[in-house]
Amino acid sequence: MSTETLEFQAEARQLLELMVHSIYSNKDIFLRELISNASDALDKRRLAGLKDDGLKADDLHIRIEADKEARTLTVRDNGIGMTRDEVVGLIGTIARSGTAETLRRLKENKESAELIGQFGVGFYSVFMVADKVTLLTRKAGEPTGVRWESEGDGTYTVETVEDVEDVPEGTSIRVHLRPADEEDALYDYTDEAKIREIVKRYSDFISFPVRMGGSTLNSMKALWARPRSEVSEEEYREFYRHISHDWTDPLDIIQMRAEGTFEYEALLFLPSRAPHDLYQRDARHGLQLYVKRVFILDDSRELLPDYLRFVKGVVDAADLSLNISREILQQDRHIQLIRRRLAKKILASIKDLMSKDAEKYRTFWREFGPAVKEGLLDRTEDHKAILDIASFASTAGEEPTTLADYLARMPEGQDKIYFMTGDSRAQIENSPHMEAFRAKGYEVLLLTDPVDEIWVEAVRDYEGKELQSITRGAVDLPSEEEPSPEEAGEYAAVLTWLNETLDDVKEVRLTTRLTTSPACLVSDTDGITPALEKMYKAMGQEIPSVKRILELNPKHPLVSAVRTAHDKRPDDPELKGTAELLYGTALLAEGGDLADPARFAALLADRLSKTV
Repeated sequence: MSTETLEFQAEARQLLELMVHSIYSNKDIFLRELISNASDALDKRRLAGLKDDGLKADDLHIRIEADKEARTLTVRDNGIGMTRDEVVGLIGTIARSGTAETLRRLKENKESAELIGQFGVGFYSVFMVADKVTLLTRKAGEPTGVRWESEGDGTYTVETVEDVEDVPEGTSIRVHLRPADEEDALYDYTDEAKIREIVKRYSDFISFPVRMGGSTLNSMKALWARPRSEVSEEEYREFYRHISHDWTDPLDIIQMRAEGTFEYEALLFLPSRAPHDLYQRDARHGLQLYVKRVFILDDSRELLPDYLRFVKGVVDAADLSLNISREILQQDRHIQLIRRRLAKKILASIKDLMSKDAEKYRTFWREFGPAVKEGLLDRTEDHKAILDIASFASTAGEEPTTLADYLARMPEGQDKIYFMTGDSRAQIENSPHMEAFRAKGYEVLLLTDPVDEIWVEAVRDYEGKELQSITRGAVDLPSEEEPSPEEAGEYAAVLTWLNETLDDVKEVRLTTRLTTSPACLVSDTDGITPALEKMYKAMGQEIPSVKRILELNPKHPLVSAVRTAHDKRPDDPELKGTAELLYGTALLAEGGDLADPARFAALLADRLSKTV
């Protein structure tokens, strides 16, 4: 195939322009990114060699070559390499979601380059220091190579190289460096001391030798195998950045070692910021899996339950086969044991964070709380541990509360944990359902995450105290007075009529849960809530509509007026419209949707016109 000149994809071109005209203060990271990419290619080559002897390679390594006279810096690896299509696909485009968000954040963070690499676009950082970049690559086992070249001007050339002698298996990237300008933080990257400094700082833990001249620049020591006392916080942070492509510092570092019949080591990190694809079904999550220091899988989801998918890190198992597949991982009892132990350790670490650093805990829960609560949907032994670390908005104050703190504040005689789900705090606090609880000073948890609608169906109690929705069933507050027999008798006729008139409700009854509102709608104790019904339908699950219960406040003037009117004019046709308005206002008060808004508006306009 002849040489082609192609244009970068629009987003890639914008990113390229940011790099070419970069004012980032830390341009050293371009070498970190090239070494990181080379390390990934070597991991893939080693893994491919385990499956196919023809792809095995001896002495996997990275080599750096500097030429002061030509002002070039070359980074070579004998890794997996790339085909022509892969070069165009991986470098000419950014085929990952969230690209627009990446660009926006890069533009807004001009004082640091910490975002570079987060979305797999680290290669472009080379244009912070380069006038031209030449890439030569040959996929392991392929008969031809590829030459790619660009000056960062929005276009690139790509050609097939037939002579394999010119292109060994693997990849080499030659950077034609701009003149050094230390005022612009553009150093002489052909200087051996500078190269050594960068490799030591960012890539010392890379598990392959990084060579220059006759020496190896990195220690290649696996951080997870070293005692915590021998590793600096900076080394841990750099390792986290390397495996996560998140250039913010982690909230917590979790290290563990298991010995005995099944040995493994783990080094885990709690991120400080949720990734943009945390809730995307096809996003890549999972820990890196090693066996006896040999990289096996990059995103092993089997090592953690899905609700902890945001945790980054590595697990190094001593007793697994190097040829283990994803299918085997799903069934392996040792992996299941690791999974349970890691989850238990992570949850315990988060609980420790609550007491040791409240601010870090609040950051964690704000970023990852909804994901963690997904664990309450599974049939696991983790429910109690998850509830122990959970925080919820509450009527007790502006700051979220734990369930343990809720229990500590419960007044004598209260035997349930009260909650209400809804779209927002304001909507819940203004709901008629809150009136009796507010009047009596009882605390109510305000659950506004979509997952809250589902997990409350699965979790029935905490520390022996039942979780009770205040929108379901009859209110059973301590010392609650039921409607008097006199009231029940006075309202018997109108209640019978309302039950016959309102087709959209299951039952109409009196309540003492209201203090200022005329009416509210509640679900049966075991009934489905409207929000959950709507959620199921949005997911394509057809479920029959559930009728709810209309509860009336017998002490409200409107309700007593309806009773009086019905007693005097039971056959008055306008009473049906009044009943519909009573039901409609209760539906609107909880944020519900009217089945026929036009009819409701017409009825309301008619009633208002008679009062003016």
